[in-house]
Amino acid sequence: MGLSVDNALGVHDDALLIRTRRASILASNLANADTPHYKSRDLDFKDALLQLAPDAGASNQVRLIRTHAAHVGGAGSAPFASAALYRVPSQPSLDGNTVDADIERGEFTKNSLAYLVSLRLLSGRIRSVLSALRGE
Repeated sequence: MGLSVDNALGVHDDALLIRTRRASILASNLANADTPHYKSRDLDFKDALLQLAPDAGASNQVRLIRTHAAHVGGAGSAPFASAALYRVPSQPSLDGNTVDADIERGEFTKNSLAYLVSLRLLSGRIRSVLSALRGE
């Protein structure tokens, strides 16, 4: 039985990519908190993980086939395309901006903690593989 890096690392490398993208989206929301008509966005972690690891959710995904160059691609055509959603505002502002700075900061903090957890789990997996390779 051969060693597969993907099997050894699990989903933690994909989780880091998603958490990084979500941090970027949340930071963009916070940066545009005073921009008129800016719509707050967020990333659905589960959907984004299914897009990156299609084997995990193969039963939940619909594969679309492009039969013409002018057709729009399916959910997997652009990374995180279908997972980025608009946030429903708790209290809409008069200028059309839907960013609630308190919610965004809270989500950013939760995302940062989840990023650190994924990073530690990934680091532990790498240490385990290295010690197995060394025969320790």
